[in-house]
Amino acid sequence: MSTKVQVEAPRLWLVLSRCHRALSHIAERSIEHAGLGLTDFAALEALLHKGPLTITEIQGKVLLASGSMTAAVDRLEKKGLIQRGSSPSDRRAKVLHLTPDGRRVVEKAFSRHAAELESAMAVLTQNEKRQLHALLKKLGLFAAGIRTETAPRKEISNGKGSQK
Repeated sequence: MSTKVQVEAPRLWLVLSRCHRALSHIAERSIEHAGLGLTDFAALEALLHKGPLTITEIQGKVLLASGSMTAAVDRLEKKGLIQRGSSPSDRRAKVLHLTPDGRRVVEKAFSRHAAELESAMAVLTQNEKRQLHALLKKLGLFAAGIRTETAPRKEISNGKGSQK
């Protein structure tokens, strides 16, 4: 590929979107055998690799809305894969723990998931993976900063109208 060809942002976004869609399909398929969707798998995977967490902590790691996270936790608890326990530092918070069954299910699912993603990314060398990781992280952090700067300001009510 020629290095003189300029890639415009809309084209790059399209390529990123298509890549994400293709890899998401592989990721979803890789955990189907475990009877899990991506949301449930992500919550279990966070508990597997980070240890016991609150719902809010998991939500921050897997980037889900609170309603979706609560529904996922309810499903996983009903399946006997996680347990809710008390938090030693906050009586209002519940800490989630993997059950032995949950650990077995997520370890097996994660092993297959990781292997299938490695296979899907085998076209990249280790150096290319490092470069891609660094570039995507750089782009994501920059875009998140722009999104924060350009977000509309919420109006604050003071009882006499609103202020900006």
